[in-house]
Amino acid sequence: MASKWHLLARATRANKSFMRLFRDSPHPLALFLTRERVELAPLYHIYHAASRELAFYLVGEEEPGRNFSSRLQGAGRITASQMESVQNAMVRAVAEAATRLEMRLPMVATVLGAAPFLGLLGTVWGLMDCFAGLVASGTGAGWEALAPGVAAALLTTLTGLVVAIPSLIGYNMLVSRIRSLVVRMDNFASELSGLFDRHFVDHRTPEGALPSLASMGAPSMPAFSSAPSQPLPTKLSLSESA
Repeated sequence: MASKWHLLARATRANKSFMRLFRDSPHPLALFLTRERVELAPLYHIYHAASRELAFYLVGEEEPGRNFSSRLQGAGRITASQMESVQNAMVRAVAEAATRLEMRLPMVATVLGAAPFLGLLGTVWGLMDCFAGLVASGTGAGWEALAPGVAAALLTTLTGLVVAIPSLIGYNMLVSRIRSLVVRMDNFASELSGLFDRHFVDHRTPEGALPSLASMGAPSMPAFSSAPSQPLPTKLSLSESA
């Protein structure tokens, strides 16, 4: 738990440092071009994954090379389907960062759940041993002889509660901080997606697009040019039927 607290504190500070650099950058891909790295910041990994995917669709390279900046200036825009791939890269980066933040938390949850039961098991075992020793001694000793054994047996329950209660408080606080960081990562991914969408996505409709069904209108039933010359018979006479 102490190492997890230390990790979350470092990640929070690194996120703040990265956001300052990101807000001050003149271009959405400026930090990617200058290869500015903030390895401890989960937001940096989301930005880097999205920038790599976007650079691949813009200039065909995932990492900035020697002529990357000049090629980027002459690059066109990407399509909406290609932007979906960039968004998928951000979703994967958020999931990987959340997994790293939640690493080893199940061990804390296991200790939290098992500690009271282990303490109770020790108490029951100690009481059974105490009563068995009292019976084996064959003396008519009362509570004076039984009290030390009972007190020693209850000590295990006390130890289990001493472990479980701080673990419960610390676990809930860790989960709350991790959820806050994950929400911050989701918000940053949405912000970055909108920024890339405004700068690099072409939303123009293709010239040869087919018209929609609504613009074509509903089909109409053809009208008869003239009424039938003779009406159709509705009932046969008896002589005709014979």
